[in-house]
Amino acid sequence: MVESTKKDLQIFGTRAIIEAIQAGKEIDKVFLQKGLHNPLLSELNTLIKKNGVQTSHVPIEKLNKLTQQNHQGAIAVVSAISYYDFEELVNAVVETEAAPLFILLDQLSDVRNFGAIIRTAECTGVHGIIIPKKGGAPVNGVAIKTSAGAAFNIPIAKVDHIKDAIYYLQGSGVQVVAATEKTDTTLFETDFTPPTAIVMGREDSGVSPGVLKIVDKQAKLPLKGSIASLNVSVACGAFLYEIVRQRS
Repeated sequence: MVESTKKDLQIFGTRAIIEAIQAGKEIDKVFLQKGLHNPLLSELNTLIKKNGVQTSHVPIEKLNKLTQQNHQGAIAVVSAISYYDFEELVNAVVETEAAPLFILLDQLSDVRNFGAIIRTAECTGVHGIIIPKKGGAPVNGVAIKTSAGAAFNIPIAKVDHIKDAIYYLQGSGVQVVAATEKTDTTLFETDFTPPTAIVMGREDSGVSPGVLKIVDKQAKLPLKGSIASLNVSVACGAFLYEIVRQRS
């Protein structure tokens, strides 16, 4: 069965979720009841793992809060948008744009920050946003509302691993710049006029160490106060408008 809420589209019931995944529906996350075991649920689990769908095992009380319907211990949240194929997106942008601009989100977790980044990205001419299939904030109703609808106007692609996406971008002639405080180079000293992808990290820990090792450049925002860092969506906005300034 399918239920539309003010925030998201939900599919509940094990068989309905199986059919939705097999039909190619974009599933943001599946909530499964802790401790529940049956053959149909095993089939769903196999399908979830095969398709890399993000899953969370929760108490039945959590499921009952999500819907009043008979959920059978399984609820799926369907994506509100259609995601682009990553390689096709990069190839198309590189072929048609003189100065491609992408954003990679490395495990960003807050949907409101995600929505704010989408909004600013759309306003600054970003050609695509790349997110991980697992571990990142979903494009749900809250993110779309925060983006002021910009999520429908900018390509968003999901990838299995951010590192692989970086290697592909680099191989396509796109420099990858990590926004991080772990450098002495400011964004004002960084040349953003070539084809560029900006990496923004998780709210509490920033860009992951493994990603920092493989990017082409690192850049930071100069901070004059006592607070050690900016909100990630604000920092992303500062980076994007410096890019706009340099390219104007």
